[in-house]
This record gives sequence, C-alpha cells and structure tokens, in this order.
Amino acid sequence: MIELIGGGIGLLILLVLFLGIVLYMVPLNLWIAAWASGAYVGLPTLVGMRLRRVPPGTVINARISAVKAGLDIPLNDLEAHFLAGGNVVRVVNALISADKANIPLGFQRAAAIDLAGRDVLEAVKMSVIPKVIETPRIAAIAKNGIQLVAVSRVTVRTNIDRLVGGAGEETVIARVGEGMVSTIGSAESHKDVLENPDHISKHILSRGLDAGTAFEILSIDIADVDVGENIGAKLQIDQANADKQIAQAKAEERRAMAVALEQEMRARVVEAEAEVPRAMAEAFRKGNLGIMDYYKMKNVEADTQMRDSIARSDDDPSPRR
Repeated sequence: MIELIGGGIGLLILLVLFLGIVLYMVPLNLWIAAWASGAYVGLPTLVGMRLRRVPPGTVINARISAVKAGLDIPLNDLEAHFLAGGNVVRVVNALISADKANIPLGFQRAAAIDLAGRDVLEAVKMSVIPKVIETPRIAAIAKNGIQLVAVSRVTVRTNIDRLVGGAGEETVIARVGEGMVSTIGSAESHKDVLENPDHISKHILSRGLDAGTAFEILSIDIADVDVGENIGAKLQIDQANADKQIAQAKAEERRAMAVALEQEMRARVVEAEAEVPRAMAEAFRKGNLGIMDYYKMKNVEADTQMRDSIARSDDDPSPRR
C-alpha cells in the first residue's frame, strides 16, 4: 500500500514537471491573445521562438500592437531585429507613430536607425513636434572693435532620411555659432547688429547649415545680444605699450652706446695726457723748451687752478669759465 502511494506521488510530480515544461515551451496565453487580436501565430512558431531564445511575449505583443494599428510587419523581421540586438517594441511604436502622423517610414529603415544607436521613436516625435536648441553665449567682434555676446534658439526637426550617418545636435550648434561669429565680424559697427539682429539669422539660414546633419533647420531666432568689451581699444593700448617698451629699449641701447663712447674718449684723453711728460722731456733734451718756459707754464697752471677754486666757492656750484 505504501509503495503504491509513493509511486503515485512520484508519478504526479513527473506529470506536473512535464506540464510545466509543455506550458513553458508552448505559451498558450500568447497564442490565444494573438488569435483573438487577429495576429495569429502558430504553436510551432512559438515553440521555435523558445528554442531560438527569443522571448515570445516581447515579439508577439509588438506584433499585436502593429496589427491593431493597421501595420503588417512579418514576424520573421521582428525576430531578426531582436536577434540583431534591436529594440522591437520601440521600433514598432515608432512605426505606429509615423503612420498616424503620415510620415513615410518603413520597417527596414526604422530597424537600421535603431541598430545605429539612435532613438527612432524620439526621432519620429521630433519630426512631429520640432525641438528648440539653445546655443551657448557666443562672443564675436565687429569691425569697430566692440565685442558682442549673442545667444540664439534654433528650431529643428528630424530628417529621417538622413538620420543614419547624419551629424547630431553638436554639429548644428557649432555651425550656427560659426555663422554668428562670421556675421557679427563682417558688420562695420556693433550698432548695425543691435539695430537689425535678424540679419544674423537670415545670413545663417542662407548658408544651408543643416546639410549633412540629421536635422532640418526651421528657424533661427536671436534670443539675446549684449555689448561686451571694447577689444579694439584694448588691442591699441597693448600695441602702444609694446611700442613704448621697444622705444625705451632702443633709447637705453643708445644711452649705453653713448656712455661707452664717452668712456672711450676719456681713456684716449688719459692716454694723451700720459704722453705730455714724455714730450716735455724730449723738448728739454732737444733744447726746444727752456727751464724758464717750464716755470712760466707751471705758474699759469697754478693761477688757473686758483681761479677755478675761487669760482667754485661762489653760490653757483657750477664751474665758471
């Protein structure tokens, strides 16, 4: 009796395990939901998804949403996109949104955008509702040397045809900033820019800055323009200081050369004075200079020194001649 009871329990456990495996491999709830929604999927297909490690719930629910929205997306395409690492639900939702907004978008392009790492659903939403991108404060200098600091708001919408391989928001901001700098820099005066800031946006729009990007620029509005520093005056001041330093350096060079020349002339005078005693001795030997002439010369020299000392003792300290 005990053996029969034990055998029945073991058989019941095996039966429960078997039923659990069957229900896992064959998701009857999804099969019924797909059949009731008009997106019929065969049981073998669901089993095959389990074997291929594709979650039937994700793919079947996405297919049901597409069928209910009037889109016919092959089940194999959904499976292939999932196996490629894509987001099946996001792609289907993007296709539904594009279809409701009358935006031409096929499954293959949507899958390619998703696999490229871009949010295809967000791209479709941006095509319906344009996005406003605000540039940072950009400084530029007009021809009169006055600096202007401007901020612009760029209204863009997604260009789905260029979404794969197109540049992003950073490129748009950089190009708009370059256009602002170019426009302000070409103005004769900063007053012209302040009076007509729309010239900046018109000039930028005429350059086709959205080429090669994933966006289409709808409008560019100048949000704010502030007057900055007088860069031209600062540059002139710096140039004047530099010229002054150069002039001072050249003057110092000339002064040093004059001092050197003066010292050289003094050296020559000292050298010439050293030759006087030799010349006098030579004159004595040759008889050209007598002893009385020598004493007269000494008397004149002593008299000159006395007169010079008397002159220096006056109120005027400068020597008199």
